[in-house]
Amino acid sequence: MAFDIEMIKGVYEGIAERVDKAREVVGRPLTLSEKILYAHLWDGNPENAFVRGKDYVDFAPDRIACQDATAQMALLQFMQAGKAKVAVPTTVHCDHLIQAKMGAAIDLKTANATSSEVFDFLASVSNKYGIGFWKPGAGIIHQVVLENYAFPGGMMIGTDSHTVNAGGLGMLAIGVGGADAVDVMAGMPWELKFPKLIGVKLTGKLSGWTAPKDVILKVAGILTVKGGTGAIIEYFGEGAKAMSCTGKGTICNMGAEVGATTSTFGYDDSMERYLRATGRADVADAANEVKEYLTADEEVYADPEQYFDELIEINLSELRPHLNGPFTPDLATPVGELGDKARENDWPIKVDWGLIGSCTNSSYEDLTRAASIAKQAVDKNIKAKSDFGINPGSEQIRYTAERDGLLKIFEDLDATIFTNACGPCIGQWDRSDLKGEEKNTIVHSFNRNFSKRADGNPNTHAFVGSPEMVAAIAISGRLDFDPVNDSLINENGEEVKLDEPQGIELPPRGFDVEDAGYVEPVADGSGVEVSVSPTSERLEILTPFAPWDGQNITGAKLLIKAFGKCTTDHISMAGPWLRFRGHLDNISNNCLIGAVNAYNKKTNFVKNQLTGEYGGVPDTQREYKAQGIPTVVVGDHNYGEGSSREHAAMEPRHLGVKVVLVKSFARIHETNLKKQGMLGITFANESDYDKIQEDDTFNFIDLTDFAPGKQLTIEVVHADGTKDVIKANHSYNDSQIEWFKEGSALNLIKKQNA
Repeated sequence: MAFDIEMIKGVYEGIAERVDKAREVVGRPLTLSEKILYAHLWDGNPENAFVRGKDYVDFAPDRIACQDATAQMALLQFMQAGKAKVAVPTTVHCDHLIQAKMGAAIDLKTANATSSEVFDFLASVSNKYGIGFWKPGAGIIHQVVLENYAFPGGMMIGTDSHTVNAGGLGMLAIGVGGADAVDVMAGMPWELKFPKLIGVKLTGKLSGWTAPKDVILKVAGILTVKGGTGAIIEYFGEGAKAMSCTGKGTICNMGAEVGATTSTFGYDDSMERYLRATGRADVADAANEVKEYLTADEEVYADPEQYFDELIEINLSELRPHLNGPFTPDLATPVGELGDKARENDWPIKVDWGLIGSCTNSSYEDLTRAASIAKQAVDKNIKAKSDFGINPGSEQIRYTAERDGLLKIFEDLDATIFTNACGPCIGQWDRSDLKGEEKNTIVHSFNRNFSKRADGNPNTHAFVGSPEMVAAIAISGRLDFDPVNDSLINENGEEVKLDEPQGIELPPRGFDVEDAGYVEPVADGSGVEVSVSPTSERLEILTPFAPWDGQNITGAKLLIKAFGKCTTDHISMAGPWLRFRGHLDNISNNCLIGAVNAYNKKTNFVKNQLTGEYGGVPDTQREYKAQGIPTVVVGDHNYGEGSSREHAAMEPRHLGVKVVLVKSFARIHETNLKKQGMLGITFANESDYDKIQEDDTFNFIDLTDFAPGKQLTIEVVHADGTKDVIKANHSYNDSQIEWFKEGSALNLIKKQNA
């Protein structure tokens, strides 16, 4: 029986009435995304039609998932909410704090030793508040969710941007910051601006070297990293139906890289097959009873231009394999064209590592397709020219793959089998083959390839591809290798060619596992003690942020004007910093150290207006805080792109930054800033970004009149005494302005529960 089957049946029991009512209220056929949104309104049956991209709406998600790095701060916040138990089914998954180095057995043992304090904290908090706990080594959160919790037509939120992976099973699964999750854990509504809708019609059928990953690599090239912001991407068409459930998950997973709120597919036979194969026949049976409500109305897919805000059409029969990168996941290049492009841009042609896994591509099917290429190399006496690393998606995947001989194929190619965890994908990689900042190239099947992300080296050129393409490129050792057309020379000096990959959608002998790694919480957690040592370097009980004093912010100094791309990796790096995710003061020492200073093009080197000297961003900001001086961070477009990590909002807030003023925000980061009581605003005139000078002081003229839809006026005073008066836009509604006034959303929750 599936987890939380009664909850799932409850969703299905009410979906027909709610969707029928929504269709009546809206006055037209509905997309799948709209059906799920209207079926999950906090107030029950819909009474109004919402305006896409404008109306803020309260929703009631069915469940929550948290990974260990973000769960720490989320649960530290929830502990202050005054609740005895979480209000909706919630799980914690330990997958981020395991470093890939020697191989699964040694690495997992090391992680359990070095992070025992954090794992014990998460286990005890989970036990106390009725949260399901998945032990280190159990698997990557999104693969585990797909195998155990995702269900068609459901809505979930998760404290990781790639929560969207569950769209492969027909959910609306949305990445959020921890404060959003705390709202839902505490039994409160979750607020979201009603999304716009992007339709992607898939015609034809995938074949040969082209994989589901290539669909989203192509879409990323079309939409760019911000083209999906504020929108749900809904895939449909015969090409979608012909694709496996886990293939759909891969596409949805990387929708985070185009800024999409989430992505999804309509319920179909592949989803039913996957549910039954993963022991959830009861969910499949229940879904079949209401299947017409788990996909769009027929009229929508027949005439999609009438129902979507934007429409993209991709013929899968003509789609070519891609490798995207380096340094950004939307730089899309067909494999056969990459060699010339690399030489033009002086990207290293030699490939040092091929990495397969991550939450994006670590399913059984993914491993079989990559293994079919690896086996050819072994059988044809080809020695891999690059190092190889494999991260299975879950213990169930790993156990089944080992049983079926897949892992041995990789080992015969001298690959290292890492733990069932994120590993290199999120910077948890102790890479032994390089030191310093040597220029090099790697290929991987992950989702992000920002500078420094995998190994901390700003000169590692990372390219994103499908598992089978990563395998082929790693075997060749060359970025310009095109397995569709090129041959290789084996150890006997013979010219050989790799055949097309062959994959198996689901294990013919079924999935198997001895210990999946799940720990069920006790029924009554009131007697469970949760302790945090006051001398801990890893965990720290939170001190509430101070409420707004009701006055205009004046005399604020510029901390940094960030130049170009400034992702959450730049604002709050992962990798070695993950160990401080539960200790706000310690992790704040990485605040904005990756952001490029617009005035000297250096990182972590900004002018201190108090002394005139240059220093690190956190040190400089701590000096401003000690003197009681407010500060402003200025940024470019899509500021806060990437991970859902709320630390990127909490760290500047903790250090005393008052305002983040940018050209545009990524969705999750903007919400995180609001939740933590920060003022996140945008230039009304983008060219005003160029007016900001290094020694500027900011005076807010009318913050005392802060109101929805009302621009803010800022006097920018330059070092020579001249001034510019600029206007800033914001998207705060009445509730979000209350968060600002109270100092944070959590402060408001505590006040309401007092």
